[in-house]
Amino acid sequence: MSVVSTAGRKTAAGVTTAGRKTGRNRGYIEVYRPQQKTIDLLEQVQAVLDEYREYWPLTCRQIFYRMVGAHGYDKTENAYERLCNHLANARRGRLIPFYAIRDDGVTSYRMEHYDDRDAFLRHMRELASDYTRNKLADQDLHMEVWCEAAGMLPQLHDVSEPYSVQAYSSGGFDSLTAKKRLADRICRIGKPTVILHLGDLDPSGVSIFDSVAEDVAAFVEADRRHGLINVEFERIALTVDQVRTYGLPEAPAKATDSRSGRWDGGTCQLEALPPPIIADILREAIERHIDHELLQLDRDLEEQERKVITQLLLPAPEDD
Repeated sequence: MSVVSTAGRKTAAGVTTAGRKTGRNRGYIEVYRPQQKTIDLLEQVQAVLDEYREYWPLTCRQIFYRMVGAHGYDKTENAYERLCNHLANARRGRLIPFYAIRDDGVTSYRMEHYDDRDAFLRHMRELASDYTRNKLADQDLHMEVWCEAAGMLPQLHDVSEPYSVQAYSSGGFDSLTAKKRLADRICRIGKPTVILHLGDLDPSGVSIFDSVAEDVAAFVEADRRHGLINVEFERIALTVDQVRTYGLPEAPAKATDSRSGRWDGGTCQLEALPPPIIADILREAIERHIDHELLQLDRDLEEQERKVITQLLLPAPEDD
């Protein structure tokens, strides 16, 4: 028996093929004719994208908050959902580049497979041209960046990568496995460690941050090889002072949150901070902890070693 799904038509074997229309857009919208009020909205969206082009891809939530602050867009969840729908249709209609917005949710394992030996050698030469020293290897500490929103990782990575500071998404950071893996990594590296954390200002986010910091520290203390290995968690955003300084929109704590009874003040999402400010906050935090003389030495050596490695991997000259 065949079954028609919202994605098309399923055969008895479970294979989905193109089927009748279901009312939802699929693939590209070849003839996209939004109403004038939608066109006006998308022009404002384009202004936001142009303003923050160097921080692409932006999350839908970041666009939403900038629309609220710069263009008077309604700050409601219904308005946010409408905006997300318009953004999706505008991307399908080729008005907005797909890569300008990040809303992915797919996870995969990476496979290092090659078509043949020559493909592998070409890959190695490409790696050599991008050779980068680990800038933390000679530092007296290890450092990582953790953020609640996975969609912001590309922006955070662009800031932290030049310092060899890895950025992680902590959406599931309260899982026991994630906390134990972090503690194991700290113990294996064997240095004092600083975890720079960025997250929403709300009862659940702050409570999870505190409990994770205590849990990971306890694992490290139990498993470390010597007493110099420790971990410090530093919440660099979002803070009450930042909300006040930048005039960010606040909302009451959710009544359904059991922690809200002990919460003093409003709540605010990290993505309400403009991308350039988030970048500045993260960069300042990293540079506050890093030894700049060692960093410059690594950068100088990196350039020298890249030339040597590239030369070694050049193809051998053909014999006459």
